[in-house]
Amino acid sequence: MKAQDVRELSAKEREEKIDDLRQEFFNLKFQLATGKIENPSRLKFIRRDIARIKTVLRETVDGDSKSVGSVKKNTESTAKA
Repeated sequence: MKAQDVRELSAKEREEKIDDLRQEFFNLKFQLATGKIENPSRLKFIRRDIARIKTVLRETVDGDSKSVGSVKKNTESTAKA
């Protein structure tokens, strides 16, 4: 899954996707421990997808807070002058 695909999802869809990937990651780790995993490299891709989705979620949260913070700073500097 590419970052652009993740950005096109809604916040709820992103959370659901993270939950699904975490469950799949858990199942694959369990298979790895029991020696029945067919594709061990899938673990790496799932871990990266989870990180990619979390990064996009963090970008949206930081983007919202930065815009609020910049407005606060501008009003404070105007009040001091």
